[in-house]
Amino acid sequence: MTKGDQYTKEILKRILEEGCLDQNPRPHYADGTKAHTLSVNHGMCTYDLTKNETPLITLRPIAIKSSIGELLWIYQEESNDLDLLKEKYGVSWWDEWDIGNRTIGSVYGETVRRHELVTRLLEGMQKDPDGRRHIISLWQEDDFQEKHGLKPCAFLTQWNIRHGKDGIDYLDMCLTQRSSDFATAGCINQMQYLVFQHMVARHLNLTPGRFTWFYNNIQIYDRHIEQAKELIQREAVECSPTIELNKEKTNFYDFTPEDVTIKDYPKQLIKEKNPQLKFELGI
Repeated sequence: MTKGDQYTKEILKRILEEGCLDQNPRPHYADGTKAHTLSVNHGMCTYDLTKNETPLITLRPIAIKSSIGELLWIYQEESNDLDLLKEKYGVSWWDEWDIGNRTIGSVYGETVRRHELVTRLLEGMQKDPDGRRHIISLWQEDDFQEKHGLKPCAFLTQWNIRHGKDGIDYLDMCLTQRSSDFATAGCINQMQYLVFQHMVARHLNLTPGRFTWFYNNIQIYDRHIEQAKELIQREAVECSPTIELNKEKTNFYDFTPEDVTIKDYPKQLIKEKNPQLKFELGI
């Protein structure tokens, strides 16, 4: 199994065995019922990209291309425009957080644009490769004073350049997530930011090194419990997926989802052996 498969089973087992049931949840289902969760606090998953370790799972199909589009909408387009997200990248699940003007408000991509977060990151790492202050934070309290749909979940990335003893300069990155709807999006969030790391590494002419995901609170919804049990029982598909970027692209702002290829990931076999499960969205 992939390392992502391994972590997924371990985390789901932990949630089912140790999880705390919340008492007054904020989210609700489409039918108006409160969306309760089982959750645990604090943990991490880490991957050595030079050894082809990956958060990608084979326990169910994963919509990789659309998730990459969502990432680019935030960090490359620097947008909160739901029509752009839907028309260009085919992603519509954010519509649930429309504040009434076809945006999600002054958060996510708008925060990136307003505070020039990606520009500052790329320029800062070029000017000070050994710095320890290369950080993107979507958690900007002043922005939250304006009307918005959803506060950032995966909100903090920290970036470091490591001069390897093998003479190679590596880009290491860690992602901090305050809350993870794990059965639905745990793999997707990790893969998004892993692709982000690859793109930034290409922009800076570095080799992707280590990726680590820190989670503060990780949960499954009460209507996802049976699906979680099913995922634990499933057998993984043997493979060793790797990410490849279009070799012609070197500028972060030029990448598209089509420039990302996942090698050695048998999507059709995964669909046949471990078909998709339905997860109701807590909104």
